[in-house]
Amino acid sequence: MSLNPLVSPDPGLFIWSTVAFILLFFLLSKFAWKPIVKALNERERSIEDALSKAEMAREELNKLTSENEHLLKQARIERDEILKQAKILKDQVVNDAKVLAQVESSKMIEKARHEINNQKAAALEDVKNQVATLSLDIATKILRKQFEDQKKQQALVSDFLERIELN
Repeated sequence: MSLNPLVSPDPGLFIWSTVAFILLFFLLSKFAWKPIVKALNERERSIEDALSKAEMAREELNKLTSENEHLLKQARIERDEILKQAKILKDQVVNDAKVLAQVESSKMIEKARHEINNQKAAALEDVKNQVATLSLDIATKILRKQFEDQKKQQALVSDFLERIELN
């Protein structure tokens, strides 16, 4: 039976392969293993730091979002209160203006009535004066007409004297 030279065990090859493997293992452990493990550990630590920072950032974002919502809610409440106060103030100003306008219009109406009454009284006084003046003018004209005749004058004087004695 012939053995295949590739498959047959060769003790020299085995020993040199083992020595090469041990030497490679020693060199790798001495020079490469520690830096590779160190780099892997640093990479793992940087990933963990990045994850923890991301978690902290997410928590901070949630906190800020919550604070923003609270501030928005508070701002809406303040806005509603300001609008309510403004409406109350507007209504009060409008009511005050209405009351002031009514008072002023009442004063103006009363002043106009007073002025009308004064003008009416002045007009009546003027009419009375004119009537009195006209009456005196008419009486004067009538008396002059009657005093032109001497007999009529004597009769009038006699009539007045008789009346005076009777009373």
